[in-house]
Amino acid sequence: MNAPAPVSGNPTRAEHCVIACAEAWRGDGEVLASPMGAVPSVGARLARLTFAPELLLTDGEATIVGPDGAAEGWLPYRRHLTLVTGGRRHVMMGASQIDRFGNQNISCIGDWERPSRQLLGVRGAPVNTLNNPVSYWVPRHSRRVFVERVDMVCGVGYDRAAAAGPSATRFHRIPRVVSDLGVFDFATPDRSMRLVSVHPGVTVDQVREATAFTLTVPDDVPRTRSPSPAELHLIREVIDPSGTRDREVRA
Repeated sequence: MNAPAPVSGNPTRAEHCVIACAEAWRGDGEVLASPMGAVPSVGARLARLTFAPELLLTDGEATIVGPDGAAEGWLPYRRHLTLVTGGRRHVMMGASQIDRFGNQNISCIGDWERPSRQLLGVRGAPVNTLNNPVSYWVPRHSRRVFVERVDMVCGVGYDRAAAAGPSATRFHRIPRVVSDLGVFDFATPDRSMRLVSVHPGVTVDQVREATAFTLTVPDDVPRTRSPSPAELHLIREVIDPSGTRDREVRA
C-alpha cells in the first residue's frame, strides 16, 4: 500500500481543535460517540480511524456508520437507550454558557421566566450529563460563554451532581471542554475548571481575559498537540476535504 502524499501547509487553528476533540474519546473503548458540530464530528471520525477503532459512530438516527458514512449496522432504539442510560455513550455537546463547575446552558439568556433571548431549550442535556460522559465544544471562547454562573442549568456540572448524590454521580463525567483557544478539564480538588493546554498562537493571558471566572492554571501550560502528517492527511483529504472545520473556527 502506498503511503499518502505529503500534506503541505502548517496545521490551522481548526485542525488543532479537531485533534483536541478527537482526544476526548481516547481510551473510551467501545462506546457510542455522539459529536455535535463540524469540528467534533471530524474529531470523532479521526479518532475512529486512528487510535480508537472500537468507537461506534451513527448517522444520528438508527444506523451504525463507518468513518466514511457507509452503513455498518443497525441500532435499535431500545439498544440506543441502553447505551445512553448506562454510561456507554460519550457526547460532545455545545454550550451557550458554561461555568467553572461544568454546568451548561443552551436554553435561554437572562431570567428563565422572562429571558432576553430564547435558545435551543433544555433538550437532552440533563439526561446526557447524568447518564453518560459529556464533553463540550465551544467555537467562540468569550466571557459571554465562560460565565461565573449559568442563567439556567441544562447540562449538570460537578457541583450539582455531587449535591444530588450517588444516583446522579454514577455515570456523570465531563472529560474535557475544547474551545477555539484551548483545552480544559476538571481535574482539581473541588472539580472546578482547569486549563490543560492552549492552542498554538494563543497565550494563557488571552484565555484568562476571555473567561469570566478564575481558572485553575498550572505553572507550565503546554501547547495543544499538533496533528501528525498522517492525521493531517486524513483530516484534509479523507474526512473533511470540503473544509467544514474552517467555517466553524475563524482563527
